[in-house]
Amino acid sequence: MDQVQESTQGPVTDSGDEWDTDLETDEANNRHQSLSPAELYLQACLQTGAIPVSSFLNLVEADLNLNHYGVGPRGAKALAIVLLTDKNVTNLELEDNNLQAEGARYLMEMLQTNMTIQSINLSNNQLYREGAEIISKMLLDNYYIKSIKLSGNHFDDSAAKCFADVLKGDYVVKELDLSHNIFCVIGGVHLGHMLATNVGIEVLNLSWNHIRTGGAVALSAGLKENSTLKKLQLSWNGFGQVEAESMGQALKHNHTLVLLDLSSNLLDDKAVMLLCQGLATNDTLRVLKLSHNLLTNTGALTLLKTIKNNRKSAVEEIDISTVFVNEDFLEVLKAAHQSRPALDVRYIVMNSVTRNLSALQIFQKFFEAQNESITDFFKALDKDGAMTVSTSTFRKAVKEANVPLDQRQLEWLIKKFDKDCTATILYSQFAELS
Repeated sequence: MDQVQESTQGPVTDSGDEWDTDLETDEANNRHQSLSPAELYLQACLQTGAIPVSSFLNLVEADLNLNHYGVGPRGAKALAIVLLTDKNVTNLELEDNNLQAEGARYLMEMLQTNMTIQSINLSNNQLYREGAEIISKMLLDNYYIKSIKLSGNHFDDSAAKCFADVLKGDYVVKELDLSHNIFCVIGGVHLGHMLATNVGIEVLNLSWNHIRTGGAVALSAGLKENSTLKKLQLSWNGFGQVEAESMGQALKHNHTLVLLDLSSNLLDDKAVMLLCQGLATNDTLRVLKLSHNLLTNTGALTLLKTIKNNRKSAVEEIDISTVFVNEDFLEVLKAAHQSRPALDVRYIVMNSVTRNLSALQIFQKFFEAQNESITDFFKALDKDGAMTVSTSTFRKAVKEANVPLDQRQLEWLIKKFDKDCTATILYSQFAELS
């Protein structure tokens, strides 16, 4: 059944309608001008009761990485006080610091003034819905933040609505990471509607959520209309045939997406066939990730043939690295490489398959060493001149000639020569090998 979700609310603090975190006063601003960043930070820590983070004391680089330091809400306030007037930091990393909504509030108020920071990572900080509301409020008047990472913050469908509402017409944010949250069907619907009108986001990570059925269909519908998204990550969402079909339809219309990650879902051979309805005409997708799904060699072969037959396809990388492929797949891949030498396909192949594929080369070289051709070998067996030889006669002759093939290789070679299983080999097909 489709999952309709209740709001997930973290610890409650005073939300308020306006920023009210008392980060600065005019008098304080004047004092700040005469202090170094380190001095200002230590003073802010004393003021807020936060424990100083030693890495911040050496603030000289544009990339400020304070991931996993246990900063907490008070530490976030101290950082915010310093960063209000900072002009060095462009990337702020604060993952896994237990900031909570309170800490997010201090940082978002700081971003209303700071014009230097362009990317911020607040992943895994226990932000919940209240944190989503605070961040969304900042995004309403955002002109500088281009990348925001919010993975693992217990955001639910109501949080998805917060983000979707402020990003519908946004053109500033280019990268948005909302992975490892708890978006379900309704959340997917909100984000799908956002995608249809957003004109900024180029990278969207929604992996490790529960977006499926109606939510996934809405996302695909949004993707049809979207004209800026380049990378979409949807791994670990439970996608199956319904979701694959809607994504296939989206790929028929979308002309900007270059990477689609559908790994670690529930896509079987039928689902891949439905996805291929879009891949048959799409001319922009370059990277397709499908590892850790339920597809077999059959689905992999359908996928490869679809890409091969679409002359306009831009696909250059396919990840099916958990699929065991057989000889048929590898032969089609070899043919595909004739026109697309740069095509990179990741797969698994058993040693027996590789050994079988070498059988034809072994067979051909054996007769070349004796200054004979494959055709000569067959003609000697064709007593009636009918250009055909029975498979039993061929099998016996190969063994008597001591061609260095094991039994499996020999049987695979017979199957290759007699593709219609008529127990007869038409050896005119080997003229080009002679």
